[in-house]
Amino acid sequence: MKKEHVLHCQFSAWYPLFRSLTIKSVILPLPQNVKDYLLDDGTLVVSGREDPPTRSQPDSDDEAEEIQAPEFPEFTTKVQEAINSLGGSVFPKLNWSAPRDAYWIAMNSSLKCKTLSDIFLLFKSSDFITRDFTQPFIHCTDDSPDPCMEYELVLRKWCELIPGAEFRCFVKENKLIGISQRDYTQYYDHISKQKEDICRCIQDFFKKHIQYKFLDEDFVFDIYRDSRGKVWLIDFNPFGEVTDSLLFTWEELISGRNLKGDFSEGDALEQDSPAFRCTNSEVTVQPSPYLSYRLPKDFVDLSTGEDAHKLIDFLKLKRNQQEDE
Repeated sequence: MKKEHVLHCQFSAWYPLFRSLTIKSVILPLPQNVKDYLLDDGTLVVSGREDPPTRSQPDSDDEAEEIQAPEFPEFTTKVQEAINSLGGSVFPKLNWSAPRDAYWIAMNSSLKCKTLSDIFLLFKSSDFITRDFTQPFIHCTDDSPDPCMEYELVLRKWCELIPGAEFRCFVKENKLIGISQRDYTQYYDHISKQKEDICRCIQDFFKKHIQYKFLDEDFVFDIYRDSRGKVWLIDFNPFGEVTDSLLFTWEELISGRNLKGDFSEGDALEQDSPAFRCTNSEVTVQPSPYLSYRLPKDFVDLSTGEDAHKLIDFLKLKRNQQEDE
């Protein structure tokens, strides 16, 4: 995977080419001072509120300092106009990622945003957004200097999408080689029963609208199949480890092993049909991969044993507490 492949998957690179196939969206340049605010490690104080900031109560003799987030009036106006033009509610993301790991912090436990303050709360709480800013080319193999990035706030019209209707599609050398259930942690009975129809529908969509039209020949794209069987394009991602391979492994996808279509000839699918994978029973249901983001990273490292030094420090602390007692 090269840096140009990552650049081709940023939203503003592909949206003009496939606008008619996807959800209506607005792209706004992200000012440098907004980026600085989002990357600030200080106390989480959400800017962009419609209500004026409140002043804390003064202490006895000393006047308490006013705690106030920076304001971005011009940007706030542009964002609110865009939100209103999209029906009043949006799904926000940066050039590549959405703050899916931070949904739990929102009052509605959702990525549905109505104001800039809703967006800031999610973005400042998201490791995915921080990675977009700081490590967008982390898995790239070329040694060329990192391109100068122009960051963008992407606002997508809010749609109530059913997780069981989302699929991730893997393309190598402009051939669709694999399709995976997107929400692989859950079992959906309709997917198991309709997988031949779903696979055929996605293949037709790929050949008609995507094949040979994207900027690269190796890539990943996400789709949504609605209740009428219509397929909607959701996103593009690089073909490489930076993208979650879901029910496949990247070794399988890169080598091509174990990727034969799983349908019999009686299903009337082509010989070169892609491998289709879904969660086949409730026995294989898994916890959400985003659950660990609800805890501080130190807690996660301790529970998994990934950082031995933290575990040693924790045990020393417990020993010292016991000695004090």
